[in-house]
Amino acid sequence: MVKIRLSRGGTKKRPFFHVVATNSKSSRDGKYIERLGFFNPSALGHEEDIRIDLERVKYWESQGAILSNRVRSLIKLMAVDREQRKSQRDEKLNKKKLARKEKKVQETPAEEPAAETKAEPEVAEETLTEDKDNNKTVKS
Repeated sequence: MVKIRLSRGGTKKRPFFHVVATNSKSSRDGKYIERLGFFNPSALGHEEDIRIDLERVKYWESQGAILSNRVRSLIKLMAVDREQRKSQRDEKLNKKKLARKEKKVQETPAEEPAAETKAEPEVAEETLTEDKDNNKTVKS
């Protein structure tokens, strides 16, 4: 079975991926049938970050090839220009940050509001009793 998937290249902590048509049993970075494009997640400024030959992808799909989920999402991303992708990614990250802050606030116990007036301590009523043995009056 033929699959269209990513094959990793590049150096440590600087990934670069080739979009390839390959046998599903071959290793990730092993032999491939045809290179269809690339994805550079660390592209800066004017550098091209995604290029995929869609005609060849359609050809391989017609031959029964299956696209990986990541390649399918990259093809969808190609329809959107780079600035819009960046703004969408930043918006998504901001939503996650807000959700984390809200969760953190919910986890910490809320402070109880101070009472408007201080409650006076209750005073027990004193009763006077007479101690007949000592002839004294005792408070109890």
